[in-house]
Amino acid sequence: QVQLVESGGGLVQPGGSLRLSCEASRFSSDYYAVGWFRQAPGKEREGVSCISGYGGSTYYADSVKGRFTISRDNAKNTVYLQMNSLKPEDTAVYFCAVAATLATVPTLSSGAYAYWGQGTQVTVSS
Repeated sequence: QVQLVESGGGLVQPGGSLRLSCEASRFSSDYYAVGWFRQAPGKEREGVSCISGYGGSTYYADSVKGRFTISRDNAKNTVYLQMNSLKPEDTAVYFCAVAATLATVPTLSSGAYAYWGQGTQVTVSS
C-alpha cells in the first residue's frame, strides 16, 4: 500500500521559513508528478505547487509564487517544499499527493492525484 509521510511543519513567526518533506514508501514516486496542497480551517483545499516526475517542470499558485520552491530527490523518494517569507495566511494543513498515473502532467488540481499523505500543520503567527 502506498504511503506518503509529510514532515517539517510547525509554528513559525511571520517572515520565517520552513521546509516540508514528503517521503513515499512502499512505492516509487519517481517519474510521477507530485503536488503540495493546503487546507485552512473553513476553506477548501487548494493547490500550492507541483513538480513533474523528473523535476524539470514546476508550478506555483500565485499566492506563493516567489516565496515557495518545490524540488525533489528521486534517489530519496522525497519531494520538498521550501517555504520562505511566510505569512499568517499561509497557515494551514499541508498535504502532499502523488499523481494517479505516469502520464499525469503536473497540475494544481487535486483530482489528478491518487495518493495522499496525512498532512502536516503549518502555523504562521507571532
